[in-house]
Amino acid sequence: MSKYIKFFLVGIFFGIVLVKSEAVSWYRIFEMFKFQSFHMYGIIGTAVITGVILLLFAKKKHVKTTEGTYLSVPKKAKGLSRYLIGGSIFGLGWALCGACPGPMYILVGTGVYTMLIVIVAAIAGTYTYGIIKDKLPH
Repeated sequence: MSKYIKFFLVGIFFGIVLVKSEAVSWYRIFEMFKFQSFHMYGIIGTAVITGVILLLFAKKKHVKTTEGTYLSVPKKAKGLSRYLIGGSIFGLGWALCGACPGPMYILVGTGVYTMLIVIVAAIAGTYTYGIIKDKLPH
């Protein structure tokens, strides 16, 4: 159990950073979807650039994962439509509830208990996808 404490502490730190940067603010998300502010695009862009740099560094230095294997990025599946459809569904859900999956839990931690409804709906949607995924065109 003690080996998971580091992940718990990183999660708490990540939650604090998202709250302090206002990335979990419904108002900021609303501004982003109406193209009224650069705030969220700046946060997301910084995260993407940081991720790319750290990934390149990890591959160059042959960093191992927590399971002891070398870090690798799987090849992307072919077909643009799957990304457009999936991204649109994800973005629509994000716009409707005002949070993407990570911040949903952070918002509950900040006292927004109505977000529990969104979490239950997200779990139900994931469960439903798991049941029908073999019947979908992948």
